[in-house]
Amino acid sequence: MGILSNRVEKEELKGGDHIYTYRAVFAYSHHGIFVGGNKVVHFTPKREENSSTEAPLITFDGMSDTAFSCPTYPDCGFRQPNSGVVLTCLDCFLRNGSLYSFDYEVSPSIFLTRVRGGTCTTAASDPPQTVIHRAMYLLQNGFGNYDVFQNNCEDFALYCKTGLLTVDRLGVGRSGQASTVIGAPLAALLSTPLKLLMPSPVGVATVTAGMYCMSRYATDIGVRTDVIKVAVEDLAVNLGWLNSDEEELEKNKASGEQLVKL
Repeated sequence: MGILSNRVEKEELKGGDHIYTYRAVFAYSHHGIFVGGNKVVHFTPKREENSSTEAPLITFDGMSDTAFSCPTYPDCGFRQPNSGVVLTCLDCFLRNGSLYSFDYEVSPSIFLTRVRGGTCTTAASDPPQTVIHRAMYLLQNGFGNYDVFQNNCEDFALYCKTGLLTVDRLGVGRSGQASTVIGAPLAALLSTPLKLLMPSPVGVATVTAGMYCMSRYATDIGVRTDVIKVAVEDLAVNLGWLNSDEEELEKNKASGEQLVKL
């Protein structure tokens, strides 16, 4: 891997790696966690029961547009009912696309050279066994509702690798792709008044590019302050996936644990 490309070969993969591949002629990338055994756990829009179709195409997922059947692995495509977390083989995940590895704990200077979001983060990764545990736990328990800007496939992989969640649910999620989509128009908008002060198109373009890069950097989970570390077993409570009865049970359980400690 280098500054210009994160492309890797299948033989280089190790369990717990965050991988991705591009879809729709590089329009977006789809992310997942390689768990070993030629298998990948990744997040897509939920497939409702009694429905043969997935969610709309405008997503950062890799399986919403076509149904598939794997000729090699009988368990390929496994998911729990009404869950968006799916287990597939590596080939079905890639769908003839190239394989890339997401970088962790990169320096700010390297991060800023990656013009396109969704390729790296300044945050550190947890140990591989922890990453795989989170991915397999979420395969059984789900990862909530898919949302392009706040809870997509890249958000899933980033959580599996770091255990970090954003506190502010109204803002942009952890996804570098989402920050790219939002950051580019925002940078262009903010730089528009500078056209009056900078007659040179090159100067305006340089300022716009700088604003774009800084907006991406500001939303990276390695530098933002609105993130917390959450154990995968506590994820449902933190994201409000439980119904009211289950929430009350969890609260009572937590209160009991506090009383025991006292």
